[in-house]
Amino acid sequence: MLPFKYYTLKDIKERTRSRYGECKVGDVIACPPSAGEAESFLQQATAPFVLIGIPEDIGVRANLGRPGAHTAWKPAVENILNLQSNDFLNAKNLLVLGEVELSDLMQQAQAFSSNKNKHEVSSLRKLVELIDARVAAIIEKIVAAKKIPIVVGGGHNNAYPIIKATNETLRKENKTHARGINVLNCDAHADFRALEGRHSGNGFSYAFEEGALAKYAVLGLHEQYNAHSILQKFNTNKNQLLYKSYEDIFLREKETFAQALDACIDFCKDTFCGVEIDLDAITNVPSSARTSCGISPLQARQYVYNCAKKLPAAYLHIPEGAPVLAHLKADNKTGKLIAYLVSDFIKGFLEK
Repeated sequence: MLPFKYYTLKDIKERTRSRYGECKVGDVIACPPSAGEAESFLQQATAPFVLIGIPEDIGVRANLGRPGAHTAWKPAVENILNLQSNDFLNAKNLLVLGEVELSDLMQQAQAFSSNKNKHEVSSLRKLVELIDARVAAIIEKIVAAKKIPIVVGGGHNNAYPIIKATNETLRKENKTHARGINVLNCDAHADFRALEGRHSGNGFSYAFEEGALAKYAVLGLHEQYNAHSILQKFNTNKNQLLYKSYEDIFLREKETFAQALDACIDFCKDTFCGVEIDLDAITNVPSSARTSCGISPLQARQYVYNCAKKLPAAYLHIPEGAPVLAHLKADNKTGKLIAYLVSDFIKGFLEK
């Protein structure tokens, strides 16, 4: 059995605040009757989108970042389940499957009190490889069932297994080229670091090196938070790698946000494309690399909506949120923002 915690109807109801005379997503959304029936349930369900969570921050710690990304999934799924199911968003288009089981690996990671020690960093990166396998296994099941994964939580390390599993599954079905899928990422960082052991900063470079990632575009890249070696790779491989910097868009005003987004979409639209949005790209969203100068929540929503509408989107991935790092510990805004992004993606995709 997959290391995956399948949600039951009881799990859904416990997270849904039902009100008389209203229909919340959690009141009508479908989920597997049992873990043993999950695969057949996926195959038979008509809903095109499948929601899963990844509650981990091991990849962030293995990249010398601040922990906390394991806390995004819980408030996100609760906010999604408490959206209204109405004329604009029909809950019957979405399945909630559950979350990747990572409690054992998270417990092992707690033994490493510091992510500055070389031995501990190496150990954390080995744990990320185990996370890769678990994430890839469930993504394969979802894509093989002809569904679109919507993945929330964890570090950006999870882009690698999502890309790899999506590409391999689509290739088996002869739906994509041998050269891989494309990915558009709204992010302050390219996450294209050296292949030095798996962590949240090199998910895309690993996927690119292995051929699972064909074209990669980064929207809103922050010029002083990406190493010279990474920028060189983009500048010397313009057929496959593209970035639009935050400074060119908002500081120098060489083009508008909408124009830069359209250029990235045009670059990626020739085959199936993963849609990524790192929450550290958005101003003041709690994350391991929180920024005081990013895009607005509205621009993030426009990004997700337009990607879903204009691209042959293969999945949506929303990583790096860390509500536990909020100034207000009772903060609920991060989960609510993720719920907006999920609903915007579904709307854009269905409005094609």
